[in-house]
Parts: sequence; C-alpha cells; structure tokens
Amino acid sequence: MVQPTPDAAQPGRASRRTLLALLGASLVAVPLLDAPRVLAAQPSARPSAKATGLDDPAKKEIAMELVSSAENSSLDWKAQYKYIEDIGDGRGYTAGIIGFCSGTGDMLDLVQLYTDREPGNVLAKYLPALRRVNGSDSHSGLDPDFPKDWRKAAQDKVFQQAQNDERDRVYFNPAVKQGKADGLGVLGQFAYYDAIVMHGDGDDPTSFSSIRRRALRKAKPPAQGGGEVAYLNAFLDARVWAMKQEEAHSDTTRVDTEQRVFLRKGNLNLDTPLDWKVYGDSYHIG
Repeated sequence: MVQPTPDAAQPGRASRRTLLALLGASLVAVPLLDAPRVLAAQPSARPSAKATGLDDPAKKEIAMELVSSAENSSLDWKAQYKYIEDIGDGRGYTAGIIGFCSGTGDMLDLVQLYTDREPGNVLAKYLPALRRVNGSDSHSGLDPDFPKDWRKAAQDKVFQQAQNDERDRVYFNPAVKQGKADGLGVLGQFAYYDAIVMHGDGDDPTSFSSIRRRALRKAKPPAQGGGEVAYLNAFLDARVWAMKQEEAHSDTTRVDTEQRVFLRKGNLNLDTPLDWKVYGDSYHIG
C-alpha cells in the first residue's frame, strides 16, 4: 500500500472536544511564542540517553493514552476501534484509534488492508466509495450504513489488528525512527508522533516534516550537537504555529498543558506519574 498522494495528503484531525469548543467560540488559544521558556541547561532534566524508546511496550501504551486524551477525551484508546463520526472538519468521517479519515486516504488504506486479510468483510463493499470520496468531505456511497458497519467490523480482531498495523506503519514507526535519528528521548519521540498524527507527513507547510524543518532553523537536535530541551522547545513552537494555521486545530492545549508540562519538568523519558490537561480536562497516569 502507498501513502496518499499529495493532493490527498493526510491533514490533521480535530478531536470532538476541539470542535465543540470552536462551535462555542469560547476557546482562544494563547500564542506559545510568548510562553515561559525552559533553559537548555535546566538542572532537573533527566538525560534521555538513559531512556528507552517510545517503542518500548510500556512507553507505547503511554503514548496511546496521551493521544487518546486529545483525540477522544479518554485514556481508553482501545475503546476507539469502534469510534466513527463526521466532526465537521472537512475530512469526511473520522474513525478508529488514530482518527483515520475518509477524506485523507488513510481510511481507504486501512479498509483495503482489512479486505486483503479478510475478503468479504462488512466494510469491503465500501472500497469503491472510499476511493471516490478520497480528498473530499463527501459521504457519497457511504451513507447511511457505513458507521453501523464500521462499529460491527470493530468487533473483529482482524480489523483491530489492521488498525494497529496501519497506525504503526503510517504514524508511529516513522515518528519514532526520526526521533531516534535526531537523538531524542521518549518525550521527543512522542512529540513527533503526536504531530504526525494530527498533521500527517505530506508536502504541505503544516506537515510533520515541514514542522521539523521549521524547528531546525531555530535549534539543533542532539544528533547535531544541540541541546535536547532547547530543540524540543523550538519544535513545539513550530508545532503551535502549524496548529494555528487551521481553525480546527487552533486549540493548542495538547502542547501547552500536556507536552510543555512534561518538558518543563525535565521528564524527557515520560516517566510516570504523569499529570496533564487537554481542553481543560485533567488526566493522570500513575
């Protein structure tokens, strides 16, 4: 399977909570460029050289819970296999554990993988429609039964594993690989993962690779002789800029009151306990 073509590159996803906040016009994100900075020489920072990678099973579980808190307002990421709705962000249906979208190509790839592994499954008949709506917010050929059939398919372990595998292929593995190449510890690898989940990695100015290039103009990662904390601050600054380019992502609390909190504490290894907030809701991993 291939990545979506540039004209259908994977843009990011907005959580349901973000959409509600936007509709209420009550959330105004504060630009992070003026936020207090963390000095690269911060004494409390724990060297990431001692950290395991985000691909360590325990750390990966934390990553999934952190993303789920932002994408689904819940730590129970496994409950999201059956999740599906159109959140009104122009990407059609958003569904599953990582927010696969009918308008961005990754949902099409997922259903194709599922069908390759289990021909005749309940979603296979929607492949022609998913090809047609790719790149748009259209539900043509999907309504009215696609959401019901998605939830039915989500009970199938084969479909659950297909979601896991596409998450890893398209999002998790590339983020961890690049993070390790840049000399980043677990927190930095997670910052990359969360960014690629929301923004995808196409050629547009707000894609993950573009965010990283923007950060590299301000600071060097450890692999290039830079300080890890200083570089992560530059990356998160670039991430916030990218989020503010799209109304659906203008709430930046998944950076402000989540990733920045861990960075200020010098928790480069994402060691528990972890406490953070997203969209004003508090979360804890003990």
